[in-house]
Amino acid sequence: MSMQIAMHRIPSVVAALMAAAGIALSAYAAHAPLDAEGARRVGNAALFLLVQGVAGSVLLPQASGSGERGAILLQIAGCLVFSISLVAKQWLGWPSTLAPAGGMAMIAGWLWLAVRRMWS
Repeated sequence: MSMQIAMHRIPSVVAALMAAAGIALSAYAAHAPLDAEGARRVGNAALFLLVQGVAGSVLLPQASGSGERGAILLQIAGCLVFSISLVAKQWLGWPSTLAPAGGMAMIAGWLWLAVRRMWS
């Protein structure tokens, strides 16, 4: 396998790993002794990882051109920032100040994809 092909597959692998992490975090949120705020925080991270992971896994192979691929990569990156921020707040006590930026990146990625698909 060439390096170029391997590098092209990395985002799809990351998306699949995000979906797996979403399932694992969902189970953790359901069974760990968390307070209501902690369960909400981890549950939201799980939901977004699962949804965006599945979406990325399905959409990336279908992306027509670098514009669509860029929109999907922005969604994936935004989801990682959002989810890691929430989980880091829960497990490490770090501030979740990056979560809104991750959310905005996901929204921007979906809007970018909509525009690309409307005019392509």
